[in-house]
Amino acid sequence: MKAGVRALGVAFSGDNADARLVTCAAVVRADRVVDGLILDARQTANGAATAAVRALLNQADRPDAAHVLLAGVAPPWFDVLDLDAVHDAAGRPVVAVSFEASTGLADALDREFTGDARTARRSRYDTLPPRQRVETGKTTLFFHALGCSDDEAARVVRGHTPAGQGRPEPLRVARLCARAAHAVDTVDADNR
Repeated sequence: MKAGVRALGVAFSGDNADARLVTCAAVVRADRVVDGLILDARQTANGAATAAVRALLNQADRPDAAHVLLAGVAPPWFDVLDLDAVHDAAGRPVVAVSFEASTGLADALDREFTGDARTARRSRYDTLPPRQRVETGKTTLFFHALGCSDDEAARVVRGHTPAGQGRPEPLRVARLCARAAHAVDTVDADNR
């Protein structure tokens, strides 16, 4: 992959206890140069994560980022992303990357939620494209891809994952930023 190829990585920080979700988008080149950061903070709710990603994509206005990488499909408290809505907003391929082997979220969603909350989450989860695996050196990652072939998605994940690291650089940077912003937001809330 050419050094200047950019991807926009999106990661989340938050939990159900404080009812806040911080989302960060990081534009990072394949040669690991960070080229931009954008934050979104909002109250958590069913669908808040999808709305946050769409807002970041609109705010970022980075058509030079060839792909959007998402840190998983179920940010804090199983707020399953609507990948079709994210793909529509992105206007480019979207690859949701996860970092652990899993039998899926269906049982957890059925166990943790009832009524409309369960129905909404299961509806989004059940429409995800098939989960694929990709080897990145010594690490196995998993992904759902929209707007590109599985082969292209695997190439993008490999191309943005430095040797010896367990996640693509755009997602690593976005995760660090989201966690730091969430920590600051939590401290500020405690001091109010």
